Amino acid sequence: MTKRLKILALGGNEVSPSGTVDLITGKLIVPDISEQWRKTAETCELLANLIEENIDDLFILTHGNGPQVGNVLLRSEYAQPILHHLPLDVCDADTQGAMGYMLAQLTNALSIRGKNRTVAETITRVVIDKNDPGFLNPSKFIGPSYSKKDAEERQHQDGRVLKFYKKDENGEELWRWVVPSPIPVDIVEIDLIENNLFSGIIPIVVGGGGIPVIQVMPEIINNEEIYECNYNIMYKRKFEPEVPPAIIYSGVEAVIDKDLASGLLGTMLINRAKKRDESIEAELMIFTDVDGAKLNYQKPNQTDLRHLNLGEAIDLYEKNVFPAGSMGPKIKAAIDFIRGGGKKVYITKVDLTQKTFEGKAGTTINA
Repeated sequence: MTKRLKILALGGNEVSPSGTVDLITGKLIVPDISEQWRKTAETCELLANLIEENIDDLFILTHGNGPQVGNVLLRSEYAQPILHHLPLDVCDADTQGAMGYMLAQLTNALSIRGKNRTVAETITRVVIDKNDPGFLNPSKFIGPSYSKKDAEERQHQDGRVLKFYKKDENGEELWRWVVPSPIPVDIVEIDLIENNLFSGIIPIVVGGGGIPVIQVMPEIINNEEIYECNYNIMYKRKFEPEVPPAIIYSGVEAVIDKDLASGLLGTMLINRAKKRDESIEAELMIFTDVDGAKLNYQKPNQTDLRHLNLGEAIDLYEKNVFPAGSMGPKIKAAIDFIRGGGKKVYITKVDLTQKTFEGKAGTTINA
């Protein structure tokens, strides 16, 4: 029997909305923990509706961490006179735990409906290539939004790389910090994710795109394999030519795009099912803070893209019409997912899910 799987990829804004302005001071607001909890609870109510309407399907939650990981890193920097600095991969891990904890409110939203499903966060490591070109061109937006003036001041004072993000509702430019965003190539905890999924649990995985790690290859010195990891941690064993290298991982400072990681996750689950002569009909739902993909975004000739087939999506992506760090990776994730056996991809806002199914909102990409 074919299993139906929906991967729900939430943007970091579904936990911590960015771009909100204080009406008194005119300053951009960084949502506090209570506001993040309330926003997450609202998101979970909408997700619970979707799950209740498709109760026989399998579900996985993934999430971004752009606003949150930037806040954790800023907090670490401001605390440096009295506390140690936190590297970006550790900040990724921190946000996975905290955001998974908040998103586990989905258990409450389902329970009140009489649908008892366990929602479980899995701290997930995602493998990247240490030579990925993304390290040379930071493109992943993290942290709070700044006005153009404040961004220029921070860039001058702190040496941070900030880029134009989008315009707010009043047409004012919003800028955000950017960091390297390498392409995900493997998921370390895939066995655990799959076991949880097929036992009836709703996994929360690859949070923030996953904690980026590289596989460490050994140096052979004096007939020993030597694996050098971060913080002067070293593993050694006798070198035996017929024995494959040990699988050793070490963290990297970056933020992986959660949509690319979610697409990879779906492709891996589809391929693993095929090897067992099983069938999965998988859909990827990419939730963001805009109503689908658009041509000429925030320009007078902006056009909604409600329906695309795979060929049309590839053509538009190769023409570079979608910005890197925002809609570009979402379209790339959709392309990779469908090429990997996925049935359909939706790009929409959580509260527009039903209208997107009806073709009246969002963007639907078919094989």
